[in-house]
Amino acid sequence: MKKHSKMYVEALSNVEKNKEYDVTDAIKVLKSLKTRKFDETVDLVLKLNIDAKKTDMNVRGSFVLPNGTGKSKKVLVITKTKADEAADADYCGAEDMLEKIEKENWFDFDTIVATPEMMASLGKLGKVLGPKGLMPNPKLGTVTTNVSDAISNIKKGMVEYKNDSYGNVHVSIGKLSFDANKLEENLRAIVNEIVKNKPTGVKGTFIKNVSLSSTMSPGIKIDKSSLGL
Repeated sequence: MKKHSKMYVEALSNVEKNKEYDVTDAIKVLKSLKTRKFDETVDLVLKLNIDAKKTDMNVRGSFVLPNGTGKSKKVLVITKTKADEAADADYCGAEDMLEKIEKENWFDFDTIVATPEMMASLGKLGKVLGPKGLMPNPKLGTVTTNVSDAISNIKKGMVEYKNDSYGNVHVSIGKLSFDANKLEENLRAIVNEIVKNKPTGVKGTFIKNVSLSSTMSPGIKIDKSSLGL
Protein backbone atom coordinates (compact mmCIF):
# COMPACT_ATOMS: atom_id res chain seq x y z
CA MET A 1 0.00 0.00 0.00
CA LYS A 2 1.30 3.45 -0.95
CA LYS A 3 2.50 5.46 2.03
CA HIS A 4 1.55 9.14 1.93
CA SER A 5 3.57 11.98 3.40
CA LYS A 6 2.63 13.64 6.70
CA MET A 7 1.56 16.79 4.84
CA TYR A 8 -0.67 14.79 2.49
CA VAL A 9 -2.35 13.00 5.41
CA GLU A 10 -2.87 16.35 7.13
CA ALA A 11 -4.39 17.81 3.96
CA LEU A 12 -6.63 14.77 3.58
CA SER A 13 -8.03 15.36 7.08
CA ASN A 14 -9.20 18.81 5.92
CA VAL A 15 -11.17 17.41 2.97
CA GLU A 16 -14.49 15.79 3.81
CA LYS A 17 -14.55 12.26 2.43
CA ASN A 18 -17.19 11.65 -0.25
CA LYS A 19 -18.46 15.23 0.00
CA GLU A 20 -19.11 17.01 -3.28
CA TYR A 21 -18.19 20.66 -2.83
CA ASP A 22 -19.60 23.67 -4.63
CA VAL A 23 -16.93 24.68 -7.15
CA THR A 24 -16.18 27.96 -5.36
CA ASP A 25 -15.84 26.18 -2.01
CA ALA A 26 -13.66 23.44 -3.54
CA ILE A 27 -11.16 26.04 -4.71
CA LYS A 28 -11.21 27.74 -1.29
CA VAL A 29 -10.49 24.42 0.42
CA LEU A 30 -7.69 23.63 -2.02
CA LYS A 31 -6.05 27.00 -1.44
CA SER A 32 -6.40 26.65 2.33
CA LEU A 33 -4.34 23.45 2.49
CA LYS A 34 -0.74 23.73 3.65
CA THR A 35 1.42 24.57 0.66
CA ARG A 36 4.79 23.24 -0.45
CA LYS A 37 7.94 25.21 -1.17
CA PHE A 38 7.00 25.49 -4.85
CA ASP A 39 3.99 26.86 -6.67
CA GLU A 40 1.88 23.76 -7.23
CA THR A 41 -0.06 23.16 -10.42
CA VAL A 42 -3.84 22.89 -10.09
CA ASP A 43 -5.30 19.94 -11.97
CA LEU A 44 -8.87 19.18 -13.00
CA VAL A 45 -10.06 15.62 -13.67
CA LEU A 46 -13.28 14.86 -15.52
CA LYS A 47 -14.66 11.32 -15.67
CA LEU A 48 -16.52 11.06 -18.98
CA ASN A 49 -19.32 8.71 -19.95
CA ILE A 50 -17.57 7.45 -23.09
CA ASP A 51 -16.22 4.20 -24.49
CA ALA A 52 -12.57 5.17 -25.00
CA LYS A 53 -12.04 2.11 -27.22
CA LYS A 54 -14.25 3.70 -29.89
CA THR A 55 -12.47 6.36 -31.94
CA ASP A 56 -15.63 8.39 -32.51
CA MET A 57 -16.19 8.61 -28.75
CA ASN A 58 -12.79 10.09 -27.95
CA VAL A 59 -12.49 13.70 -26.83
CA ARG A 60 -9.47 15.75 -27.83
CA GLY A 61 -8.71 19.38 -28.47
CA SER A 62 -6.95 22.52 -27.32
CA PHE A 63 -8.16 25.64 -25.57
CA VAL A 64 -6.71 28.96 -24.44
CA LEU A 65 -7.48 29.44 -20.76
CA PRO A 66 -8.78 32.96 -19.98
CA ASN A 67 -6.13 33.47 -17.30
CA GLY A 68 -3.34 31.33 -18.71
CA THR A 69 -1.62 28.38 -17.05
CA GLY A 70 1.03 30.20 -15.03
CA LYS A 71 3.71 28.40 -17.02
CA SER A 72 5.71 29.82 -19.90
CA LYS A 73 6.17 27.42 -22.80
CA LYS A 74 9.04 27.17 -25.26
CA VAL A 75 7.79 26.86 -28.81
CA LEU A 76 9.63 25.22 -31.70
CA VAL A 77 8.35 26.05 -35.19
CA ILE A 78 9.09 23.62 -38.01
CA THR A 79 8.49 25.29 -41.38
CA LYS A 80 9.91 26.10 -44.79
CA THR A 81 7.21 28.57 -45.78
CA LYS A 82 6.27 30.60 -42.70
CA ALA A 83 9.52 31.39 -40.92
CA ASP A 84 8.68 35.10 -41.21
CA GLU A 85 5.70 34.51 -38.87
CA ALA A 86 7.78 32.78 -36.20
CA ALA A 87 9.44 35.83 -34.64
CA ASP A 88 7.88 35.07 -31.24
CA ALA A 89 8.89 31.40 -31.26
CA ASP A 90 11.84 30.24 -29.16
CA TYR A 91 13.25 28.19 -32.04
CA CYS A 92 12.52 27.93 -35.74
CA GLY A 93 13.87 25.78 -38.53
CA ALA A 94 13.11 22.89 -40.83
CA GLU A 95 15.10 19.67 -41.41
CA ASP A 96 17.98 21.14 -39.40
CA MET A 97 15.86 21.14 -36.25
CA LEU A 98 14.54 17.65 -36.92
CA GLU A 99 18.10 16.42 -37.33
CA LYS A 100 19.03 18.06 -34.03
CA ILE A 101 16.19 16.21 -32.29
CA GLU A 102 17.12 12.90 -33.88
CA LYS A 103 20.90 13.00 -33.54
CA GLU A 104 21.34 15.04 -30.35
CA ASN A 105 18.25 13.88 -28.47
CA TRP A 106 17.40 17.57 -28.13
CA PHE A 107 14.13 18.49 -26.41
CA ASP A 108 14.59 22.02 -25.09
CA PHE A 109 11.02 22.96 -26.01
CA ASP A 110 7.47 22.24 -24.84
CA THR A 111 5.43 22.44 -28.03
CA ILE A 112 6.01 22.06 -31.77
CA VAL A 113 4.08 24.12 -34.29
CA ALA A 114 4.46 22.88 -37.86
CA THR A 115 3.24 23.95 -41.28
CA PRO A 116 1.58 21.21 -43.38
CA GLU A 117 4.48 20.74 -45.82
CA MET A 118 6.71 19.57 -42.94
CA MET A 119 4.45 16.80 -41.65
CA ALA A 120 5.94 14.08 -43.85
CA SER A 121 9.38 14.80 -42.42
CA LEU A 122 8.02 15.06 -38.88
CA GLY A 123 6.26 11.74 -39.32
CA LYS A 124 9.64 10.02 -39.51
CA LEU A 125 10.20 11.07 -35.90
CA GLY A 126 6.80 9.83 -34.78
CA LYS A 127 8.25 7.11 -32.56
CA VAL A 128 10.32 9.74 -30.75
CA LEU A 129 7.83 12.61 -30.59
CA GLY A 130 4.61 10.61 -30.15
CA PRO A 131 5.34 9.06 -26.73
CA LYS A 132 6.38 12.49 -25.44
CA GLY A 133 3.14 14.09 -26.63
CA LEU A 134 5.07 16.41 -28.95
CA MET A 135 3.72 15.42 -32.36
CA PRO A 136 1.84 18.38 -33.92
CA ASN A 137 -1.82 17.78 -34.68
CA PRO A 138 -4.35 19.80 -36.72
CA LYS A 139 -7.03 19.19 -34.05
CA LEU A 140 -4.81 20.92 -31.51
CA GLY A 141 -4.02 23.85 -33.78
CA THR A 142 -0.35 22.94 -33.93
CA VAL A 143 -0.39 22.00 -37.61
CA THR A 144 -1.33 25.24 -39.32
CA THR A 145 -0.47 27.86 -41.90
CA ASN A 146 -1.32 30.56 -39.35
CA VAL A 147 1.90 30.21 -37.38
CA SER A 148 1.79 33.57 -35.60
CA ASP A 149 -1.65 32.90 -34.10
CA ALA A 150 -0.63 29.40 -33.01
CA ILE A 151 2.42 30.75 -31.20
CA SER A 152 0.35 33.51 -29.59
CA ASN A 153 -2.25 31.03 -28.31
CA ILE A 154 0.38 28.74 -26.81
CA LYS A 155 2.15 31.63 -25.11
CA LYS A 156 -1.17 32.97 -23.73
CA GLY A 157 -1.92 29.67 -22.02
CA MET A 158 -3.25 27.08 -24.43
CA VAL A 159 -3.85 23.68 -22.88
CA GLU A 160 -4.38 20.39 -24.65
CA TYR A 161 -6.94 17.90 -23.42
CA LYS A 162 -7.44 14.27 -24.33
CA ASN A 163 -9.23 11.42 -22.59
CA ASP A 164 -7.17 8.47 -21.42
CA SER A 165 -8.07 4.81 -21.91
CA TYR A 166 -10.39 4.95 -18.89
CA GLY A 167 -12.36 7.93 -20.19
CA ASN A 168 -10.75 10.46 -17.87
CA VAL A 169 -9.57 13.90 -18.96
CA HIS A 170 -6.75 15.46 -16.93
CA VAL A 171 -6.01 19.13 -17.57
CA SER A 172 -4.03 21.79 -15.70
CA ILE A 173 -5.98 24.98 -15.04
CA GLY A 174 -3.34 27.18 -13.41
CA LYS A 175 -1.15 27.54 -10.33
CA LEU A 176 -2.11 27.42 -6.66
CA SER A 177 -0.90 31.02 -6.33
CA PHE A 178 -3.62 32.19 -8.74
CA ASP A 179 -6.46 34.27 -7.36
CA ALA A 180 -9.41 31.98 -6.56
CA ASN A 181 -11.66 33.81 -9.02
CA LYS A 182 -9.15 33.29 -11.83
CA LEU A 183 -8.87 29.58 -11.07
CA GLU A 184 -12.65 29.28 -11.11
CA GLU A 185 -12.90 31.18 -14.38
CA ASN A 186 -10.33 28.86 -15.97
CA LEU A 187 -12.11 25.79 -14.58
CA ARG A 188 -15.53 26.80 -15.84
CA ALA A 189 -14.13 27.76 -19.24
CA ILE A 190 -12.40 24.42 -19.87
CA VAL A 191 -15.44 22.44 -18.66
CA ASN A 192 -17.67 24.39 -21.05
CA GLU A 193 -15.18 23.78 -23.87
CA ILE A 194 -15.16 20.03 -23.28
CA VAL A 195 -18.97 19.92 -23.05
CA LYS A 196 -19.13 21.63 -26.45
CA ASN A 197 -17.08 18.73 -27.84
CA LYS A 198 -19.39 16.03 -26.50
CA PRO A 199 -19.36 13.11 -28.99
CA THR A 200 -22.66 12.63 -30.77
CA GLY A 201 -22.76 8.98 -29.69
CA VAL A 202 -22.92 9.79 -25.97
CA LYS A 203 -26.32 9.03 -24.47
CA GLY A 204 -27.41 10.61 -21.21
CA THR A 205 -24.93 12.15 -18.80
CA PHE A 206 -21.65 13.18 -20.44
CA ILE A 207 -19.55 14.19 -17.43
CA LYS A 208 -19.95 11.69 -14.60
CA ASN A 209 -17.56 13.07 -11.98
CA VAL A 210 -15.40 16.17 -11.46
CA SER A 211 -12.49 16.55 -9.06
CA LEU A 212 -9.82 19.12 -8.33
CA SER A 213 -6.36 18.80 -6.82
CA SER A 214 -2.95 20.42 -6.69
CA THR A 215 0.35 18.67 -7.36
CA MET A 216 0.68 17.31 -3.83
CA SER A 217 -2.89 17.42 -2.51
CA PRO A 218 -5.69 14.85 -2.32
CA GLY A 219 -8.57 15.17 -4.77
CA ILE A 220 -11.58 17.32 -3.91
CA LYS A 221 -14.88 16.25 -5.44
CA ILE A 222 -16.96 18.96 -7.08
CA ASP A 223 -20.75 19.08 -7.17
CA LYS A 224 -21.55 19.04 -10.90
CA SER A 225 -24.67 21.14 -10.41
CA SER A 226 -22.46 24.06 -9.35
CA LEU A 227 -20.99 23.89 -12.86
CA GLY A 228 -24.39 23.74 -14.51
CA LEU A 229 -23.94 20.07 -15.43
